[in-house]
Amino acid sequence: MTGVVEQKKLKLNKVEQAKAEKHPLLLKDELEHFAQTGWEALEKTNEFDLYYGLKWLGFFYRTATPGKFMMRMRTPNGILTSGQMRVLGEIVQRYGDEGNSDITTRQNIQLRQIRIEDIPNIVKRLQEAGMTCVQSGMDSVRNITGSPVAGLDAEELIDTRGIVRKLQDMVTNNGEGNFELSNLPRKFNIAVAGGRDNGVHAEINDLGFVPAYQNGKLGFNVIVGGYFAPNSYEAAIPLDAWVDPRDVVALTEAIMVVYRDNGPREKRQKCRMMVLMNEWGMEKFRTEVEKQLGYPLLRAAAKDEVLWDKRDYIGVHAQKQSGLNYVGLHVPVGRMYAQDMFELARIAEVYGSGEIRFTLEQNLIIPNVPDSRLEPLLKEPLLQRFSPYPDNLNRGLVSCTGSQFCGFAIIETKNRAHALMQELKQELIQPQPVRIHWTGCPNSCGQPQIGDIGLIGTKARKDGQTVEAADIWLGGKVGKDAHFGKEIMKKVPCDDLKGVLRDLLIEHFGARPKEEALQKEAII
Repeated sequence: MTGVVEQKKLKLNKVEQAKAEKHPLLLKDELEHFAQTGWEALEKTNEFDLYYGLKWLGFFYRTATPGKFMMRMRTPNGILTSGQMRVLGEIVQRYGDEGNSDITTRQNIQLRQIRIEDIPNIVKRLQEAGMTCVQSGMDSVRNITGSPVAGLDAEELIDTRGIVRKLQDMVTNNGEGNFELSNLPRKFNIAVAGGRDNGVHAEINDLGFVPAYQNGKLGFNVIVGGYFAPNSYEAAIPLDAWVDPRDVVALTEAIMVVYRDNGPREKRQKCRMMVLMNEWGMEKFRTEVEKQLGYPLLRAAAKDEVLWDKRDYIGVHAQKQSGLNYVGLHVPVGRMYAQDMFELARIAEVYGSGEIRFTLEQNLIIPNVPDSRLEPLLKEPLLQRFSPYPDNLNRGLVSCTGSQFCGFAIIETKNRAHALMQELKQELIQPQPVRIHWTGCPNSCGQPQIGDIGLIGTKARKDGQTVEAADIWLGGKVGKDAHFGKEIMKKVPCDDLKGVLRDLLIEHFGARPKEEALQKEAII
């Protein structure tokens, strides 16, 4: 198998067995055939290709919507041009009322309801627009995150855009598909922080780069091993290494090769890099990385530069370029439709420089807006829904896809989360933003462990019936002193969540019932 040293004698899982027979990237030569024969024929002849293999090319068959695929893009550092957004909008538009897209918690975008017969043409359109969805799933590096305000923020330390682009080119072989680096034991996440607020949540990535000064020179301290998995999660730990920005790509490749050639491949749920590190110990892991790299790593700087609480980038902010601003827009639960995407492309061109950026909170940024264009931009009708001034309950709301489109989800999340916040907004005065993260199953795509409040989909019994429910977490933190929250309640029926969330907001986040506030005002 390309890119893998001889494995110890293990009983490989079924994905490893299939990869050993044929590298899934080779499926790109069969897309025209799949388009002609249809998904039903593929399901009968090769279920692995339908349910797994096509994910290497960016197409995810969804059992919740039979015959339809989700397409996950690669948007390094979360940046698109208006022209690229328009192309994606046209793809979504083809699927009518069912077509939509979601901004993800990896600064990325997913398009839904794709039909297999359209995949060859879609791939061609993406290539023409300078985009790719290759290696966006399965045993590859996922979308590489970087500072959402790279090159804009007057306080930034390192502009992450060029580094992230070079990383993507290395990982994907310039978008053509990299046979050597897409046969990892499991998925792999990379984040490159450029500011003091750690806007990329580096601590939950397999590999994170965090700004740090070493002998007066600015580079990165390196952390490794962070991940979320069903019923298992770990924060990244220090590699005890500092790296010059120019060496980030080489170090990343060396770490990936060590993981590829030595990581566990027996049980899918125990195939992350942290498992290898725990087996070896950090010193051995670091030594093996140095051997692969070909030179010794410098020891880490005494401290990193993550000194601020996390920003969400929503609102109007002056850029370091005089007279220019970036405008952060809140996109409710990250959901966009074709007309929204067309409008965003137009707005980016008319008021900015034709650029659109995604954040890890499922929101977006329009950069490079001159002072003179701010007022008309803020009057655009779309900004009534994608507001730069959202209320404090909706501002920090994050949600995975949920059971509407994802077969893994145990509960519906996006629609329920949005509806509950609308109801609570009518009942409560919330004085500060609260980050409420929803995920529909233990895979934790919605990252509930890092939310102020986190909800993980499950099932419970209520009145003799099996109902949708959630386990509830409290106290996660991002930015400075980042840490996971703790589970405080289990199997709360979704019908009871409104009251539970209401109580948590009042007890822990300063919320006040509106009727109580109005009574106090009347007395005064």
